[in-house]
Amino acid sequence: MTAPTLRKTLDDLANRGQQAVLWWRDDDAVQPTPDLDRLLATSARWQVPVTLAVIPEPTGPALAERLAHSPAANVAVHGWNHRNHAPAGEKKQELGSHRPQVQVLAELAAGLARLHALHGAHLVPVLVPPWNRIAPALLPALARCGFQALSVFGPARPGPIPAINTHVDLMDWHGTRGGRATDDLLAELAKAIAASVQVATGPEPLGILSHHLVHDARAWHFLDVLFDLTRDHPGCRWVGLPDLLPPSDRALIP
Repeated sequence: MTAPTLRKTLDDLANRGQQAVLWWRDDDAVQPTPDLDRLLATSARWQVPVTLAVIPEPTGPALAERLAHSPAANVAVHGWNHRNHAPAGEKKQELGSHRPQVQVLAELAAGLARLHALHGAHLVPVLVPPWNRIAPALLPALARCGFQALSVFGPARPGPIPAINTHVDLMDWHGTRGGRATDDLLAELAKAIAASVQVATGPEPLGILSHHLVHDARAWHFLDVLFDLTRDHPGCRWVGLPDLLPPSDRALIP
C-alpha cells in the first residue's frame, strides 16, 4: 500500500460525500529550537494547524514568545515534567498509580495554570499524558482540574472525559528510533481512515503524532508527502485541536 492507496481511499470518501477529519499533534516542546522552527515553518507552508504538547515545568517565556508569532500553533499540557515514576520492569509513566493521586492532580493543575499564564489564548485545556499513559483512576478528576479533554494514542474509548486521540506515529520507537517508512505510514493512515468512517456516531478525528526534537530526514519528508496528498483533497479536512472540543467546552480557563 502506497500513496495511491491513500489517494483512492480519499477519492472514495469524496465520491460518497464524506470527509475524514485529520489533526496534528507534536510532543515534548519546551523551548525554541531550530527543529521547532522547521516544524512551525512546515505548518505555515501547508496551512495545517499543529498542537504542541508542552512540558510545563521546564518551559518558559522563550517558547511563548516564539509561538506568539505562529497563529496556526496551539498548546496542550504534556504532564508536568515528563519524569518516569514507574519502577524498573514497567512501562514508563509519569501519571500512573505510583504516587498519591492528590500529588499527581496538583501537578497537572499547576501545569495547566502555568501554560495558561505563559500562552494565554494559544492554550487548549487538553491533557497529553507523557508516553500516552495515564492511570484510569485519575480520569474522573481531570475535569475538576480544568481539563476539557484527554489525548493519548489509539482509538478513543468512552470515559469520564472526552478523548481526542492520535492514531499514526511517525517514529519507529522500537527499532531505528528514526522516522518510519513513508509507505508504511500512508498505509496505516489509509486503514485508519477506512475504519473511522464506519463509526455509527460519525468519523473519529484521526491524529498524526510527531516529535520534532527527534525527527530525521525521513520523518520530515513524510510530513511534506502527507500534506501534499491531503491538504486540498475533498475527501478530508485538517482541523485544529480547538475545533474538536465540544462547542460548550471551547472557552479556555479564566
